[in-house]
Amino acid sequence: MPLEGIRILDLTRLLPGGFASQWLADFGAEVVKVEDTGAGDYIRFAPPYYEAAPGEDEAEIVSTRSALYLSLNHGKRSIRIDLKSEAGREAFLRLVESADVVLEGFRPGVMDRLGVGYETLREVNPGLVYCAITGYGQDGPNRDRAGHDINYLGSTGLLGLTGQKGGPPIQPAAQIGDIGGGAMTAAFGVMTALFGKQRTGKGQMVDISMTDGAMSWLAMLAGAYFADGQVPARGEIMLGGGIVCYMPYEAADGWISCGALEPKFFKAFCKRTGNPDFVKHQFDPPGSEGWVKVAAIFKSKTRAEWSAFNDEHNCCIEPILELEEALESDLARERGMVVEIDQPGIGKVRQVGNPVKLSETPAGDPRPAPVAGADTADVLAEAGLSREKIATLIESGVVAGPGGGTSSDGIGFRA
Repeated sequence: MPLEGIRILDLTRLLPGGFASQWLADFGAEVVKVEDTGAGDYIRFAPPYYEAAPGEDEAEIVSTRSALYLSLNHGKRSIRIDLKSEAGREAFLRLVESADVVLEGFRPGVMDRLGVGYETLREVNPGLVYCAITGYGQDGPNRDRAGHDINYLGSTGLLGLTGQKGGPPIQPAAQIGDIGGGAMTAAFGVMTALFGKQRTGKGQMVDISMTDGAMSWLAMLAGAYFADGQVPARGEIMLGGGIVCYMPYEAADGWISCGALEPKFFKAFCKRTGNPDFVKHQFDPPGSEGWVKVAAIFKSKTRAEWSAFNDEHNCCIEPILELEEALESDLARERGMVVEIDQPGIGKVRQVGNPVKLSETPAGDPRPAPVAGADTADVLAEAGLSREKIATLIESGVVAGPGGGTSSDGIGFRA
């Protein structure tokens, strides 16, 4: 595996950090979830839940029944430490000595207040790559503000540009700020810093703002604005619902995506539907006479008929699938985008696969997600702590193994 031998201490909760470290784990990195001795990662208690397998003690697997938790944490290890205690901090610093990466998602300053901020950790391990994922970054006017995906998209202009002309902004179904702006950017930042460490021997801090990351998605629109000063309006953007040849259309039994952007594709569509004169309407806006004519054509056939039409003429027309259709499609199956994991206490669990396809070192077969604290004793022993010391830490409550303290009582989704 290409990342075998890389050890990541992941202190994050919920989505962005978990997604980032999951990608790295898929390619061989050892990811150790560092959770507190209470509830740990809140996403463990997010519905929906899988039921326990027949004969299994449900209490033993309560922290691994969340479908959302399982989708972000397969193949990782888990250790539970109370970082608010001096002994807990000392134990964590022992782990940092042999770590390559520390990944955290707290608000700026929290790790410093716990006594395990970047400056402290780099003294212990000068080669450490320290990645902090926050909403607005380690500095700037919004540094200390709470936020969620919708806020980050709103702050970048991306949300304001999404939707139909005259209509309200439309939230995307997936978390662009959390995943595209945070998780993917963090994974890239970590890998870049690790590559730099190979050349210099020095680690560094990776400051990931989900808002910065989301704003980077607007590179082309921002470039156009910087060039001509024109402010694009919602529903009038060329690739955002502003032209006839590139937008969704209602079919006889659902919806179709038309992406006939290049003239050759739209010309083929018009010719093969018996409307060669419609070519002149390619870049007309929605609501125009040309749009009405094209919309009527799409409404005349079913999604299956349009799919067959595209099979024959290849002009960038595809059905807009519902979630279950997409996950059960031949495309998802043949590209390995749905995988199956044998999760102890539950059975077979299906999840989305890794999209990065390497020819020589592909992502490994996914392994089960850990119960909270499942690897506490082993990870501490690997860091050089004696059996007696580990036993003392467990007895005092500074660290914890599986079971106990993993209640979701009073735990909500917090920014």
